Amino acid sequence: MLASVTTPASGRAARPMQGGFTLIELIAVIVILGILSATAMPKFVNLAADARVASLRAAKGALASAAAMARARSLIDPNATSVTIEGVQVDIANGYPATTTDAQARAFAELAGVANDYVIDTAKGELKVTPKGVSPATATKCFVTYKPPATFGGTPRIAEAAVPFDCS
Repeated sequence: MLASVTTPASGRAARPMQGGFTLIELIAVIVILGILSATAMPKFVNLAADARVASLRAAKGALASAAAMARARSLIDPNATSVTIEGVQVDIANGYPATTTDAQARAFAELAGVANDYVIDTAKGELKVTPKGVSPATATKCFVTYKPPATFGGTPRIAEAAVPFDCS
């Protein structure tokens, strides 16, 4: 219950003070928040695609590193047809990890550390790495491939689907 206060000059009771916001002030705040969210929302919506791109770039680096490790190990014994690194046996073709068969490609993917976190496709004698959970339409534009060299002394091809990636 509010108590009234008497002013000494007039001797009449003054109205009690009420706190709060007017309807206009509340509407203005809601409008400002709506404008801010409309400008910030597109940035946050695209974070999933950006994360997939960053993940694929990491996978590309992992494939390149694993291929370099296997190459270095194969240079120690040039007649070796396979090398074992970190408990993973990888077949060697022309000095680099082979991906001719499904088993060879999957062994190389395991060595690179991408076997469990990505969809692995081993068609056409190459290893194709795609993020899990992307739509079939996105998967055609969002992947990394590894193909060993065709001849000894060549370099493997580690390529992106498109530059820049389209993982949206």
